[in-house]
Amino acid sequence: MDEKTLLLNSQLLLDKLLVLRKDVYQEGMEIFQKWYPLITRKSFLFSALNLAFYLALRRRDIRELQLALKPLGLSSLGRSEASAIANLDAVIASLSRVCGKGAEEGVTYPSIRKFFRGDWALIRQTKIVFGKSPQNRNVRIMVTLPTEAAVDYELVKNLLQNGMNVIRINCAHDDQETWEAMIANLRKAEKKLGVHCKILMDLAGTKIRIEKLMIFGEDAKVSIGSLVLLTKGDFNTQQPVEVAVSCNKPEILGALVIGDAVYIDDGRIEAIVETVLPEGVTIRVLTTKGARPVRLKPHKGLNFPSTRVTLPPITEKDRKDLDYIVTVADAIGYSFVKSASDIIELQHELEQRLGTKMNKLVLVAKIETDDGVNNLPEIIVRAASKQPFAVMIARGDLAVEVGYTRLAELQEEILWICEAAHVPVIWATQVLESLVRFGIPSRAEITDAAMSERAECVMLNKGPFVVEAVDILNDILKRMGSHQYKKSPQLRALNIAKRQE
Repeated sequence: MDEKTLLLNSQLLLDKLLVLRKDVYQEGMEIFQKWYPLITRKSFLFSALNLAFYLALRRRDIRELQLALKPLGLSSLGRSEASAIANLDAVIASLSRVCGKGAEEGVTYPSIRKFFRGDWALIRQTKIVFGKSPQNRNVRIMVTLPTEAAVDYELVKNLLQNGMNVIRINCAHDDQETWEAMIANLRKAEKKLGVHCKILMDLAGTKIRIEKLMIFGEDAKVSIGSLVLLTKGDFNTQQPVEVAVSCNKPEILGALVIGDAVYIDDGRIEAIVETVLPEGVTIRVLTTKGARPVRLKPHKGLNFPSTRVTLPPITEKDRKDLDYIVTVADAIGYSFVKSASDIIELQHELEQRLGTKMNKLVLVAKIETDDGVNNLPEIIVRAASKQPFAVMIARGDLAVEVGYTRLAELQEEILWICEAAHVPVIWATQVLESLVRFGIPSRAEITDAAMSERAECVMLNKGPFVVEAVDILNDILKRMGSHQYKKSPQLRALNIAKRQE
């Protein structure tokens, strides 16, 4: 391509970018004006504005523009999340120079402050939510404490010593006395080690779980082809089932019809409704993890992705637990958030207990349904407008609800939208699961843990080898942090390259 043709093509590209910038700015301001009356937390104003601009930008397919920018050595706009307009302005200013135009024609570069303001805002919010950044690591580590943490001080101390930054207490399990003992051991370990650890307490919420079992066969294991009764509570049945299971939300069984999908234990068991009965439904097992028999256990989750049913986002148990949670927790986890109205309901409960002090309590929304993903911008605005806010990608339930093939795509979209709103993200569910449970990780789990560096926090679940898992995750995150931040490669000197000297 000769210089004249390059200049002509560059001018055409510049004209397209100028139109894009004008349209994105106008549409973004229209979105922001709708949100503005809701925002009482001033630190969120810039973040809400940037989110509005980013949404306006991502309404468009700009892949052709990206491709055209690459040969010119210019940014392809692939890192526009944190500062959408500033990134556009920087590219336009550089392309203008290629076309022979300068600052005197009104095409100027954004200031350093404007360009990095979004990145700094995300760092600041991450510190508020998860505490100070650990040494040599940007990503925090969260651990779900097992019941033993209430009586095993050494376990808590070792977790803290190996790199844990946040503890998670799941209020679906144990009781207030146990939670108090866990926190007491944490405070003792903090004092001993001279470090601080945040406390996240998860509301039990409306997650549907197995409550009780009755075994009609040899044991509680089910295989492909097994017939299981999901009952509203009546275990007296004439059905030829191998296991009968009651759930904590029996009202959902009345909404099931023949052919509805049922998933058990984060999708380890996939089944379909075969018959509808007065006492519940029978389900036929279609697949199991590894095609091996899987044991049914109390408290394991039940998912009904093809069934539309409305359950209250906050239960009476949650309200009772909130009375205690607000007195000890730094953050509150909120399960199955589907819409902005769910956020409004919880914030009302918090205001009743804390008044204006609720704006200091961190709210963490667990995104685990298709509705939660689709309504994420409105969820963010409602929550972050009043208090510090973070999002947990609850990948277990999310994968079951939307389908495994969509999980990777939606995970990316959540990360991008949250970065645009300067909202920290927790990467959760089955991280290093084989290592936590059995002491040896799979290769895929190590890769997944490395990818988690793109979030601000990674959550490990409980298991006999969780202390070792924290230590290994700590090492992985430190190594990956020197190579990548979000979507940007960090081009440190490579050992492979240095060996070629």
